Amino acid sequence: MFPDTAFTVAEEQVDRALALTGVQAGAVLDLCCGPGRHAIPLAKRGFTVTGVDRTSFLLEKARARAATARVSVEFLLEDMRRFRRPGSFDLAVNMFTSFGYFEDKADDLEVLRHVYESLKAGGVFLLDMVSKEWLAKVFQATTSTKLPTGQLLVQRHEIVDDWTGVRNEWTVLDGDRVATFTFRHRIYSGQEIKDLLMHAGFLTPQLYGALDGRPYGIDVSRLTVVSRK
Repeated sequence: MFPDTAFTVAEEQVDRALALTGVQAGAVLDLCCGPGRHAIPLAKRGFTVTGVDRTSFLLEKARARAATARVSVEFLLEDMRRFRRPGSFDLAVNMFTSFGYFEDKADDLEVLRHVYESLKAGGVFLLDMVSKEWLAKVFQATTSTKLPTGQLLVQRHEIVDDWTGVRNEWTVLDGDRVATFTFRHRIYSGQEIKDLLMHAGFLTPQLYGALDGRPYGIDVSRLTVVSRK
C-alpha cells in the first residue's frame, strides 16, 4: 500500500493540493493520515499539522518518519467518526480514497459534519477519492498486481446495493504464505458527494478530476472535491 514511491509522489501531491485550495499557511487536519505521507510534507512547508488515524501501526510509522524528517506533527489515534476540534483548522484533507468504509451511510455524513465544525470560518476541505463514474467504465471483477515488495496482490470486487458500494476481497501471496482481507467501500458519484457535503453545511463544493485541477468527467479516475466553510 505504501512503497517508497508513494512517499515521493506525496510531495508533489501536497503542492498541488495547496495550489488547488489556495491555502498557504495555518493549521491543517490530515484525516486518515496513515503513515504520514501528506502530513509530513505539510509540516515541512511550515503548517501546523494534526494527523488522525485509527490504526496504531500506521501511526507508529508516521511518527518514525516525522522524526527522521525532523518535523513536528501531532499524530492522534482516533476514529474519524469521533474526532472534532471546533474552529481549529484552516485546511482539512482526506486523501487516497479514505472515505466511505462504514456500514451505516449516516456515518459518512457525521464525519463531514465534524470536519465542517473543526474548520475555521472560511476554512477549506479537500476530499480525494476514486470516481464512481470511472469505476463503472473500467470495472473488473478480478485483478492482480505485483507489489514492489515482490508479493502478489489478487483483488476480487463485487458491486452491491444498486451501485452504491463495492465488496472487496484482497488476497496477498508471499511465497507459501497467504493472507486474505475483506472490506466494503461505499462509492460516490460527483453529484452524490457534492450533495452530501452541502448537507453537512459546506458551500458550493467544486469538483475536479485530480489534484492538478483538471475537469471532472468519466475519463478521469479521481474525484477531487474542494469545499469551503
